[in-house]
Amino acid sequence: MTKVIDIKNKEQVEKINELACKAPYEIWLNSGALMLDARSLLGLFALIGKKTYVVAEDNVDPKSFGKLVSQMAS
Repeated sequence: MTKVIDIKNKEQVEKINELACKAPYEIWLNSGALMLDARSLLGLFALIGKKTYVVAEDNVDPKSFGKLVSQMAS
């Protein structure tokens, strides 16, 4: 399952990391060149200013994943 977000600043990176740490499943971020675990705060800073794909396994509930990604995007 994949959705796209734009990562704009360090506050958004911290929010994404916090949400990913609370999620009951693994969240990955893919910028095309990088694939990072969203729980890795240091790595996420490399994605600031980039269009990024939020990725989760296919067995995740689409509704809860959509809500999580919406929170990450804001």
